[in-house]
Amino acid sequence: METIVGCDIEMEFREIGPLTEAVVRLRMHDGTEMLAQGRANRNPEDPSQPRVGEEIAAARALTNLAHRLIGKAGGDIEEVTHSKAHLLI
Repeated sequence: METIVGCDIEMEFREIGPLTEAVVRLRMHDGTEMLAQGRANRNPEDPSQPRVGEEIAAARALTNLAHRLIGKAGGDIEEVTHSKAHLLI
């Protein structure tokens, strides 16, 4: 039997001068929420390209989220098995 569940991901950007910040929020189907952030800092000598800063900040926020999810999953496994979980990304 196949089960399909979903989750919601929202991402917001804030640009302050050369700094771009991304915040990503994940809402799992069971109500669990996780938040992660990423930043990009443009060299003042480089031309302003907001989309590039958003891409870098988003990638860093999603990488941060991935690490948090692996950590949570490891903790969930350890609760059940009472053994150290070794998960890799």
